Amino acid sequence: MGTRILTVEDDERIRIAVRMALEDEGWIVDGAASGEEALERFGEQPADVVLIDLMLPGIDGFAVCRSIRRDSDVPIVMVTARADTHDVVAGLEAGADDYVTKPFQPKELSARIRALLRRARPSSGGSATLRFGDLEITPEEGLVRRSGDEVHLTKTEFRLLCELASMPGRVFSREQLLERVWGYDYFGDGRLVDVHVRRLRTKVEPDPAAPTHVVTVRGLGYKLQG
Repeated sequence: MGTRILTVEDDERIRIAVRMALEDEGWIVDGAASGEEALERFGEQPADVVLIDLMLPGIDGFAVCRSIRRDSDVPIVMVTARADTHDVVAGLEAGADDYVTKPFQPKELSARIRALLRRARPSSGGSATLRFGDLEITPEEGLVRRSGDEVHLTKTEFRLLCELASMPGRVFSREQLLERVWGYDYFGDGRLVDVHVRRLRTKVEPDPAAPTHVVTVRGLGYKLQG
């Protein structure tokens, strides 16, 4: 079976246009006109990627994103009309992996979807477990433990952690992480990295406000240390 995309958009014209454009790119596309319908459809048949418009009637896109994220690590792309507002950060904090702004080109959207799917799991030297203090990472098995307890990460959070763990102590710039984790070979939005680092810290750090593993190197980027 092909890759299935659930697109959540209340404007029927946009929903049909997006579906047709993505189907032309080879995707299988389901549509939902509301947050309630989206959650019902996702519960019946989980998608491989979810595309969510933030401004929905009833249950808005933020709530849909949080609801899906509670039970699934499916890649989520949010759609917003404005890239320079708090909507982007709020959507990422709600659990989205990436975002696009209206109006967007179908080719750009398809490229972002492919980038999210291309690296479902980073590879790293077999099944060796990497240890950083109380943090254990087994890249090949997709496992992360802190103090012996399994930590549940989204696919993007896991990729981010594994990239940092691939070279302990090395500082990765935001641009490098965008390329390695999101697969973008152009200058992207550093907010993607910053928000995912914050989310990652809430799961792997004993005290996210005073991180000891995922550390900020001011003016340069981030590194992972023991």
